[in-house]
Amino acid sequence: MARFSSFSEFYPYYLAEHANRVSRRLHFIGSWGVLVLVALALAQRNPWWLLAALFCGYGFAWVGHFFFEKNRPATFRHPFYSFAGDWVMFKDILTGKIRF
Repeated sequence: MARFSSFSEFYPYYLAEHANRVSRRLHFIGSWGVLVLVALALAQRNPWWLLAALFCGYGFAWVGHFFFEKNRPATFRHPFYSFAGDWVMFKDILTGKIRF
């Protein structure tokens, strides 16, 4: 298992694990879903939407990994860096730094 001393060292690895465009799109859609479901949880004051957000985010991402990337999600080896990587990649796609 690779070890990383910082997130900036991890992020290029994370991007290499998301080289497939369909996988990146699934991650992006899942992240949007998470934002919508968290907003719904707050608006309705119903924590069950947070559970739905968890399933939405990881569900879309894992489909991308298992069916398109054919690799194991970094979440299993680097959960905190992977979580941060999801949101940085989301931002990078939104800003056009990474192709959707």
